[in-house]
Amino acid sequence: MTFLNIDSPEGRQEALEKMLLARAFEDTVQDQFADGEIPGFVHLSQGQEAVAVGTCGALREGDYITSTHRAHGHSIAKGLEPDRLLAELYGKEPGQCRGKGGSMHVADLDQGMLGAQPIVGASAPLAMGAGITAQYGNEDWISLAFIGDGAVAEGQVHESFNLAATWGLPVVFVIENNLYSEGMVFDEQHNIEDLADMSASYGVPGVVVDGQDVEAVHEAVSEARQRALEDEGPTIIEAKTYRYRGHFEGDQQPYRSDEEIEEWRDERDPISNFARKLIEAGELTESGLEELRETAEAKMADALEFARKADEADADEAYEDVFVETVPEIEQHRERLAREQPHWGEY
Repeated sequence: MTFLNIDSPEGRQEALEKMLLARAFEDTVQDQFADGEIPGFVHLSQGQEAVAVGTCGALREGDYITSTHRAHGHSIAKGLEPDRLLAELYGKEPGQCRGKGGSMHVADLDQGMLGAQPIVGASAPLAMGAGITAQYGNEDWISLAFIGDGAVAEGQVHESFNLAATWGLPVVFVIENNLYSEGMVFDEQHNIEDLADMSASYGVPGVVVDGQDVEAVHEAVSEARQRALEDEGPTIIEAKTYRYRGHFEGDQQPYRSDEEIEEWRDERDPISNFARKLIEAGELTESGLEELRETAEAKMADALEFARKADEADADEAYEDVFVETVPEIEQHRERLAREQPHWGEY
């Protein structure tokens, strides 16, 4: 995704289009997973679109992101195409990672997506390592890590904060605080109201932003990116947001009420509120909004057809693109499988 000039009417409309596409993607995945078409696990992010689009829209070509297990919205916002992304979730060969990664391991280096990370907190050290690369090579790009609020309790996240701060690395850490770490309520896990306050321990700026406001997120990340490029080091941004679905699809969510979810949907939905703002400003009409929704839904209909019709990933190529040079143990494993399970490649 190229930079969004969110100060312009065109940029604001593009931001809305991206949020609508991210929502349509997640809704499609929700439906097809429920129908048993998508294998594995999926973690959806309806409600968090403003964080993804506001953040990635503030980046430039060449900047890198690392993501979490909840990566679909980030991927769409960073410019990954919905057809190949959905094909990856289906385990199909034309997917972003040739069907080998699925929902929680999506990556596309050409688009600056270093990868989703199912290990809690693993996005932070990966982005920090990318920041070392940028600093060492005197590059004009930054890296940015998306982190969940639960991941802030992980040691590797604080190691990354500390090293990035000590070395003045061009890294931005965006904490998506959706109020629930799996099924644990926020204040049952943390003893502070704002996670961004932890930045004081590392001597770097900490910013709290309304994660339901795409413009506010964009502004905060833009300022943090500029600081990083000016050798002023990292920024920790906490975007307070909310997810409408459970931690994973199938989560019964005994930890919160339906009324709470509906209240967020009705009063603080990032798409509805931003669309209403554009309509009130005369930059969009109700019919124009409906056209944007229909366009997003049409793109997802095409993506679904593409994913369904795409070729299955070839099991014989399971170890391709894993190592730069294939290690002997992999070849031995292939040979053993061929001897012991002659038909293993058919499954």
